[in-house]
Amino acid sequence: MVVKICGITNREDAVAAVDAGARALGFIFHTASPRHVTAAQLEPWLGEIPAGVWKVGVFVDEAPDAIDQIGARLGLDIAQLHGSETPDRHPRGLRVWKAFRVKDAHASVPDYPAAEAILIDGLAYDWTRTAHFTRPLILAGGLDENNIRERLSRARPWAVDVASGIESSPGRKDHTRMKRFIEAALSS
Repeated sequence: MVVKICGITNREDAVAAVDAGARALGFIFHTASPRHVTAAQLEPWLGEIPAGVWKVGVFVDEAPDAIDQIGARLGLDIAQLHGSETPDRHPRGLRVWKAFRVKDAHASVPDYPAAEAILIDGLAYDWTRTAHFTRPLILAGGLDENNIRERLSRARPWAVDVASGIESSPGRKDHTRMKRFIEAALSS
């Protein structure tokens, strides 16, 4: 199980996530997000993150060249794309995870073969609709330390992605809740 802690805005939360067992950290470069960060904010400390922990840049309809530049500057491993990107508008220097927000259980989500993994962000999604997927699935949306085991038993994803469900305020992680979330996910 891969656990990604998303919406990391500061060194302390990043270190706590890694110490608790997170395999990936997400950094949101979309200015409309309350968890938005810039390359300049991350640059002084991001290099301290162990090489085995994936650094994931989260982007919404950003130009592929801009994503590649940020990725190279910060040493990102993955671009997680949350907008209306198409396979011909992907960054070239990073692995790609494609995210889809779903609002109902029967929403149509494409397999999207240009991506390494598919992230489905939605509480009510009918996970049996993904049986045809050839890509690993990432579960996101509404997760916290109290519901992760039940959600994992239904969805059986390759990875989980949490942000607001373990925060004390937007962009600030509650380290106790984060540790409980990671322990629950890894023990399921």
